[in-house]
Amino acid sequence: MTYLVALAFLAILASLGSALFFMLKDGSNGKAKTSNMARALAFRVGFSILLFLCILIAWKLGYIQPTGIAAGK
Repeated sequence: MTYLVALAFLAILASLGSALFFMLKDGSNGKAKTSNMARALAFRVGFSILLFLCILIAWKLGYIQPTGIAAGK
């Protein structure tokens, strides 16, 4: 489970990095702007939702347990 969460975070960071790259490079040198940045950010949102759902399902199935820290303290 730890590897899955780490891999998901790396995918989120990679998609943010690619969006930054496309933001800086698209439309330069007289080229037309593309939708690559928007696509990369859409993938980031998808990866974030997928990570949240995987953690929620793992908790429901008992693969991960709460830490026992009381909420609100």
